Amino acid sequence: MGIDLGTANTLVYVSGKGIVLQEPSVVAIDSEQKLPLAVGEDAKKMLGRTPGNVIALRPLRDGVIADFDTAELMLKHFIRRVHEGRTLVSPRIVIGIPSGVTGVERRAVMEAASQAGARDVYLIDEPVAAAIGAGLPVQEPTGNMIIDIGGGTTEVAVLSLQGTVLSESVRVAGDELSDSITQYMKKVHNLVIGERTAEEIKIMIGSAYPMDDDDDSLMEVRGLHLLSGLPRTVTVKGPEIRESMAEPLSVIIEAVKRTLERTPPELAADIIDRGIMLAGGGALLRGLDTLISHETGIVVHVAADPLSCVVLGTGRVLENFKQLERVFSGRSRNF
Repeated sequence: MGIDLGTANTLVYVSGKGIVLQEPSVVAIDSEQKLPLAVGEDAKKMLGRTPGNVIALRPLRDGVIADFDTAELMLKHFIRRVHEGRTLVSPRIVIGIPSGVTGVERRAVMEAASQAGARDVYLIDEPVAAAIGAGLPVQEPTGNMIIDIGGGTTEVAVLSLQGTVLSESVRVAGDELSDSITQYMKKVHNLVIGERTAEEIKIMIGSAYPMDDDDDSLMEVRGLHLLSGLPRTVTVKGPEIRESMAEPLSVIIEAVKRTLERTPPELAADIIDRGIMLAGGGALLRGLDTLISHETGIVVHVAADPLSCVVLGTGRVLENFKQLERVFSGRSRNF
């Protein structure tokens, strides 16, 4: 079983079956009885809409476990769902994690998976998994550059011969882009909006680079007006949303440039030939490939299915375990 334990979404891959589960990483808990009420899509619908005794929370922040018990609970639920409730199942699990996490954070992920019933737990760095999932030839002695923009972290890595030559992980990604929209709406329009609304604005009219249809892209946003304290509807345009996201996007661009500056010349030549691969949910932001290409002067390709790259990579590693054994960055055994 391969798991992409993401800040925004968790995806599960089972050998021979492909991707069997794709759910938001959200858990709704009854705070009085400490019992889970909903996990995944059902819990996401509750975000910002729960009564006092129910808490809807995301157990992962910035790509790492922020709430250990809830993360373990969520993993258990997903593993049980994939195995259709069969209890005596202890699978071998490969989990994709950000490359910049500390040893303690790695152990927390392994511990959570072990407690959730895994037999063996292997960890693989997300950029390596994403590159394998996007179909890059990571086993060959050629330079491949991948940018994986998730919910909590952006990973930039140069890979060759099944290993990471250079990598940089910045904790600025999809969540920060949504936050910057929330702050902009509050500052410019005096409108308080929730996490889900900001996400919708980003998907509907957000862009990273001026597009031809930008001036026509309008969206009505409903929220709470700060001055009157009453619900209000405001119309926003595409260009102002792009402007609001400029700061977090510049952090991502800087990380890409820093990685390119440190790349050995032979591999840099390969990257110019082959281009840069863009993966992760953030790759779906319109015009992001054009922006990176404009800033670096290198062609940027978006992966065929950017959201599933990491989980497909973990699945390929499981299915070609012997050939790709060197890609793991950590492991633990229970039995």
